[in-house]
Amino acid sequence: MRNQVKIKLSRSWQVTIGRSLSKISLSRKELWLLLACLLASMLLVPARVMAQAEAVTGADRIFQPIVDVMSTLLFFKIGGENGFPFIVLWLFVAAIFFTLRMGFINFRGFKHAIQVVQGKFDDPHDEGEVSHFQALATAVSGTVGLGNIAGVAIAIQLGGPGAMFWLTLAGLFGMVTKFVECTLAVKYRRVLEDGTVLGGPMYYLTRGLSPRGMRPLGQGLAVLFCILCLGGSLGGANMFQSNQAYAAISSLIPGLPAWLFGIILAALAGFVIIGGIRRIGGVAEKLVPAMAAIYAIACLIVIVVNIAQVPAAIGTIFREAFAPTAAVGGIVGVMVQGIRRSSFSNEAGVGSAAIAHSAARTDEPIREGIVALLEPFIDTVVICNMTAIAIILTGVYQDSGEELSGVAMTSSAFASVIGWFPIVLSIAVCLFAFSTIISWSYYGIQAWVYLFGERTTIIFKCLYVFCTFLGCLVSLGLIIDFSDLMLLGMAFPNLIGCYILANEVAGDLKDYWQRLTSGQMPTFDKQLAYETSDQT
Repeated sequence: MRNQVKIKLSRSWQVTIGRSLSKISLSRKELWLLLACLLASMLLVPARVMAQAEAVTGADRIFQPIVDVMSTLLFFKIGGENGFPFIVLWLFVAAIFFTLRMGFINFRGFKHAIQVVQGKFDDPHDEGEVSHFQALATAVSGTVGLGNIAGVAIAIQLGGPGAMFWLTLAGLFGMVTKFVECTLAVKYRRVLEDGTVLGGPMYYLTRGLSPRGMRPLGQGLAVLFCILCLGGSLGGANMFQSNQAYAAISSLIPGLPAWLFGIILAALAGFVIIGGIRRIGGVAEKLVPAMAAIYAIACLIVIVVNIAQVPAAIGTIFREAFAPTAAVGGIVGVMVQGIRRSSFSNEAGVGSAAIAHSAARTDEPIREGIVALLEPFIDTVVICNMTAIAIILTGVYQDSGEELSGVAMTSSAFASVIGWFPIVLSIAVCLFAFSTIISWSYYGIQAWVYLFGERTTIIFKCLYVFCTFLGCLVSLGLIIDFSDLMLLGMAFPNLIGCYILANEVAGDLKDYWQRLTSGQMPTFDKQLAYETSDQT
């Protein structure tokens, strides 16, 4: 190709940029001044002008070719027009491979994962910034969202009830993908002198591959991952979420100005984000159980009201998983919709959750990996299936047509039982959106730190908060498609590293499991009891 620019896969350019930006140091007074300017820009940008951005075609001309190319690369189909999109197959095959290689740790390690989350193995003296539960809550808050509400409805609409069987199966396999990437994130994290943790795929791609003689490959994959992570965090994980939060709340409070809601949401997000992972984890551990409980209770009420039809609904899922109607594209079409929505929902293989789990307070990487495998179970196997059963029981998917899909279909299922239930759904959407915004801010910050240095994070935080505000005002269009594709693209560098390091994880798991089952790994309470008895 002519005029081709060669990119050297080294860290020299990172060091150059990092040194330049690391000179930026903000005092407390300058920080408040910067935040004041940010708030002023929110107030001074008229909503009318922002709304007109939708009509501007310049951005479309820039993003459309990029989106087309990325879509072709990620979603080209293997096996003809009715085959599997490549990205779906890439994620699903990896999940199956890791499940087999790790000896079905998703099943045999489930009980131990519950014990760890309960704090039975927590040692406050271990390195890290958050507890096992806080790390799990932060990661779950980043994945539980519109995918569990709108994504499930879309899967049923396009693939029929049978799609839920494949969605669940993909979720069970995805548990082990999360285990592998989160184990590596803790093993290869960096802990600074002040206790701050730097971790995620970018660190195990460089620090894990370098001893194997793959330093240039690891650095190149790490930089690619961070660039994709920054794009995904600002767009689909931030602006889209705030946009949907406003759409949900405006249905409850008609006439609420978008700019006012944007300022409130951005202020709340900024308060949490600027506090770092400790505050994010503290908010997540309270917010996630609350929002999950609200949504689960609503789904359970719908299920209880239609309890007599539950066996038939489950039977429909299994029957149509293997004998679907021609309208949904046969069995391949059903499998594609189920696996695709599962991947979008729990993000297993994307590498995002590994960033949150890397901050866990532990000296056992395998232990945090086992905690992480609970995430797809909660997100996909439990919450997604509760949504699906509610939709199938009420039958809204059968007569929905083109005009009713996504959140509207789930809302219709809720309304069929109690008229005001869509209000509960709107509140749940807002909570899900806010939790995703704060969790993905941490992911973006870690990617930013890797590329540009720790001292400049205030720049990204302010940019992130402003994008939260901006998302409430504009129709995002192709920008969201672009950022979503970047988010999915994170799976390529991440899973390449996971494949290369899979044997290492399997060896660590074997050693950990032997120590656990032989009694060499007592709970923290028993350990204290032993130490006390020895002293006396």
